[in-house]
Amino acid sequence: MKTTQTGTLLAAVIASGLMAGLFAAFAYSVMPGLRGTSDHTFVATMQGINKAILNPVFMLPFVGTIPLIALTVFLARRGHGRPALPWLVAALVLYLVAFAVTVAANVPLNDQLERAGAPDSIGDLAAVRERFEAAWVAWNIVRALLHTAAFACLAWALVLYGADRVRTDRAAASTSGSSPAYGYGAGHERPFTAGARST
Repeated sequence: MKTTQTGTLLAAVIASGLMAGLFAAFAYSVMPGLRGTSDHTFVATMQGINKAILNPVFMLPFVGTIPLIALTVFLARRGHGRPALPWLVAALVLYLVAFAVTVAANVPLNDQLERAGAPDSIGDLAAVRERFEAAWVAWNIVRALLHTAAFACLAWALVLYGADRVRTDRAAASTSGSSPAYGYGAGHERPFTAGARST
């Protein structure tokens, strides 16, 4: 149980961190880098990115993080690390909201850009870019912040879970090694001798 709980929480932290890092990189690097490019370059690049990113390396952590966090919540309720439970629930809510932003805002914008056609066949590239860029950038910043917050909650939950396990293990060790009456440990009872003086 402990091994499963620890492994699940670690996997959730790593997966959510990958997503937070990806969307944050778009916010502070990719999109600012494309800002000064030509309309043709911008549209072609974003269309290429939107196609290339639909692969298992992206989809597995992006979608798989949700059941991972949900499982950490379930295990925390039934096992160790209950002090981490509120942070795990917060992480799940934040991640779900971020996921919803992607599905409801960024994905439709990506589809809209794809439907515009190949850059060489688009009559007004500037208009296509204008309808896409500002909105996509804004929503990406929103989801990047949400994913980062979810990652921070999971990271702190991992700290609390570790501290709780240490306390639990120490308490268990103390209980198993507890001394019987008179302060003598198990197997070290004071021997009785016939000549011993009573007090």
